[in-house]
Amino acid sequence: MNERESDRRERLRALFDHDGIDALLILSEANIRYLTGFTGHDAWLLLGRDRATIVSDGRFTTQLPQECPEIEPLIRPIGRPIAEEAGRLASRLGCRRLGIETGVMTVADYEVVRAHSGATELLHAPRRIEQLRMVKDSDEISRIRAAVSSAEQAMSKLLANLGADETEKSIADRLEWEVHRAGADSVSFPTIVAGGERAALPHARPSRHRSVRNAELLLIDWGASRDGYKSDLTRVFPTGNVNRRLEQIYRIVLAAQSRAISAIRPGARAEEVDLQARVEIEAAGYGPYFSHGIGHGLGLEIHEGPMMRVGSDIELRPGMVVTVEPGIYLPEWGGVRIEDDVLVTEDGFEILTTAEKAFDALPRLFG
Repeated sequence: MNERESDRRERLRALFDHDGIDALLILSEANIRYLTGFTGHDAWLLLGRDRATIVSDGRFTTQLPQECPEIEPLIRPIGRPIAEEAGRLASRLGCRRLGIETGVMTVADYEVVRAHSGATELLHAPRRIEQLRMVKDSDEISRIRAAVSSAEQAMSKLLANLGADETEKSIADRLEWEVHRAGADSVSFPTIVAGGERAALPHARPSRHRSVRNAELLLIDWGASRDGYKSDLTRVFPTGNVNRRLEQIYRIVLAAQSRAISAIRPGARAEEVDLQARVEIEAAGYGPYFSHGIGHGLGLEIHEGPMMRVGSDIELRPGMVVTVEPGIYLPEWGGVRIEDDVLVTEDGFEILTTAEKAFDALPRLFG
């Protein structure tokens, strides 16, 4: 038996009475993996008080008992929608009040489940699993560390062999290849590479035609996924055309990040961490150009709780892993974002990422 997943299911069941449900229908792939260890897709989990059933299809007939032998598999007939099978199951099991992930389920699926679940009452379920997932156990933290290591190894390899005539797209492609070579299962998300003024786009798509050789700066946002867990880093590299404005803005962002990280500790509110970076950037006159929250939680998903932003009153707890990524984005010039992954410890924080970020120590590309 997978004891870690079993314990998670029991902690979730302990909340059923408080939420007024006697079973929970779970659609999120990340949540299903967290509760069962199943790594497939096209599956729904019906978690009752004394049994757990995964509804899936014939592609996973062998995989399900291999990965989660203590979970009852229900392979739906070919041609029967998963929502219909889940509704039938809830009815057969006599579920009276069934909680559903309304943040994941479509209206169409909701109607199908309701139509086939008999007397079962469908209720909105609080995001309990996401709340449990916010605090990582030692195994999860080890997997995030491994994901960080793969990402950083990949970047080191890329920088050692970066050609002078690269495009944004060729750099992104090569970095993703190096991420796989460094032991990752996949990248955490499509790699962002933006040169010069395109770095003012926080989520720029790499251009396959744009050479970066003459850009003043190069922003790269990348990550690796290992055993389901993600890493997420951003670095900005000067090219041979460094000027004083880039150095000034870079140092402001780095100071803002350092101030925010220093505020991380158990009991601190997420918005307090965001505020520390925002105050630093506003004092330098660039407040309107910091257009997003300071960061987000990291784990089975690249963006998960806690959200580190204005208005988030979540208190940080040991075991949470968050990104800290302030940025300044100036239209028609470019942008600077510096991002690290940070673990909340019993007495403060630990920065899990080690890639160089001191301005004077950054490699000058193409110089």
